Amino acid sequence: MCGIAGFVGSGAASDLKSMTDALRHRGPDGSGMFEDATLPVFLGHRRLAIVDVETGHQPMWNETHDVAVIFNGEIYNHAELRAELTTLGHRFATAHSDTEVLVHGWEEWGTDLPIRLNGMFSFAVFDRRQACMFLARDRFGEKPMYYAKGKAHFAFASELDALTHHPSVTTDLNMTAVSKLFGYGYIPAPHALYDGTNKLPGGHWLWLDIRTLESTLRAYATFTLEPDESLCDADEERLVDELHALLEQAAQRRLMSDVPLGVFLSGGLDSSVVLGSLASNGRGGDYSTFTIGFTEKSFDESEYARTVAEAFGTRHHLRTLNLEEARNLIPEVLNQLDEPLGDASILPTSLLASFTRENVKVALSGDGGDELFAGYDPFMALKLAERYERIMPKWGHGAARKLVDLLPISNKNMSLDFKLRRGLLGMSYDESVRIPAWMSPLEPDDISDLLQMPVRPEDVYSEAAELWNRDPSKSSIDKALEFFTTFYLQDDILTKADRASMMHSLETRAVFLDNDLVDFCRKLPNRFKLRNGERKYLLKKVARRMLSPSIVDRKKKGFGIPLAHWMKHMPANCSTARVPGLDQQFSDKAWADHRAGKADWRLFLWTWLSLQHTVSSQVKRSAA
Repeated sequence: MCGIAGFVGSGAASDLKSMTDALRHRGPDGSGMFEDATLPVFLGHRRLAIVDVETGHQPMWNETHDVAVIFNGEIYNHAELRAELTTLGHRFATAHSDTEVLVHGWEEWGTDLPIRLNGMFSFAVFDRRQACMFLARDRFGEKPMYYAKGKAHFAFASELDALTHHPSVTTDLNMTAVSKLFGYGYIPAPHALYDGTNKLPGGHWLWLDIRTLESTLRAYATFTLEPDESLCDADEERLVDELHALLEQAAQRRLMSDVPLGVFLSGGLDSSVVLGSLASNGRGGDYSTFTIGFTEKSFDESEYARTVAEAFGTRHHLRTLNLEEARNLIPEVLNQLDEPLGDASILPTSLLASFTRENVKVALSGDGGDELFAGYDPFMALKLAERYERIMPKWGHGAARKLVDLLPISNKNMSLDFKLRRGLLGMSYDESVRIPAWMSPLEPDDISDLLQMPVRPEDVYSEAAELWNRDPSKSSIDKALEFFTTFYLQDDILTKADRASMMHSLETRAVFLDNDLVDFCRKLPNRFKLRNGERKYLLKKVARRMLSPSIVDRKKKGFGIPLAHWMKHMPANCSTARVPGLDQQFSDKAWADHRAGKADWRLFLWTWLSLQHTVSSQVKRSAA
């Protein structure tokens, strides 16, 4: 895990240093910078040394010094690719650097390189012979990549804050991106927070002509479900065996490291399966596991994690926190975000990463399991929504929403009143955007009021609607699986994991996102994912081979915090200053009504707070 930055065109070496220094937290173990003598090319790298610690410095060059790579991530099949490239006549200078595989892979395969990679990555290739730059990002966007293009420059960086250190990159808010932030709770790629900035979407590459600054953007991989409907119940045992083997293979691949590593263990199904995939055959003592617990029992899952750790005999590490003490860390965490995020679980995730980094440099996670195997609540709500739509007239729906709004507001996690309000909110919109509406911090009409400009649902949720309507023959379950994997996974879950871990210079690896495991899931019919109300059906079949029923069958809880309560009692050092372009009266009223218990604005207030801290941090840096 590292940080990369660079630009082509206008700018100076001092700008590159400023951009690269802004990524120090991503790579505290070293840095490298390059300025070309003839072409206007600048490359910067911050290193978190994980593999090939002694010789893996970047930029890394080929033998003739005309192809260079800067790279963030890990290539899990680099040994196989190295062997293939060696057979093809390429000579390697390092013993086992995965970065050098990218150098020679570009020479051999050009723009077909990314499709051959099994890993998490964002990288940039400078090819002096072709006078081009080539940027690529892994299939699901585990590793970030931002860029900005103008008439005289093209700049890129692992984080948006580093990108804004280039003098040609503006920090004016992009109001389309802001509207999507409040619509989704995150900013979906390719959008980014500031005017003229973009995210390179997962599964895409960008080719740039250095002399003309003309560019080409292409998708090399998309997550599209292609279920094999010939599979039937008679195949179930074979499928369980295959999934079990793929999980073990994916976990083993992610052990490549020259430094200590461990496993995040929440006590939930996915992280427990990851550990079970590693620790079978009595090898649990080889691994360290890490859990954050809370003194408030309703939000604490540490006992489940301890049960799993003891079953496998791991070296288990637990840190128990007081929730009120954790709340006071909100400003510290939000001030470190380069782009706002409406997912409040970034706070406990950051605390877990900080605790884990005291012991290891790498941690395996269960991210991706919910998206691939239908683990979220909205999967269960889809059938209910179809029935509701058939029987409820429009006038009745409006009356139902008003009636539910009369219910007392609970501060509890996923309380009944919260579920009812969210469920009916989503039913106010077309099925193509219902899932993001269910999860949204604000409805489009409220976004219009906040931004003081017309905002239409079809504009806020344009990406979700386009994906949902792409193939009318697909079931709502399959469409939901594609939505969660394409958008929510990339721009919420993986973004949260990357930023929370990188705040503490910790690398995380998502076992479920292995290429072979994902391809298996793409071809698996949804009846093996959601059956008779049981989510993660086939995954649980595998889990029962490893884990006790108390872990496999317990109700999903998630990384919960008392957000509704916290938004009523914010720490004194938490800024609520005005955000440019947003109506202050709207946010002031939301704060007041939430504190008085008149309305539940928890999701909006957290998202607003995240945006406010991002903007304030940027203003302070610019003034320094």
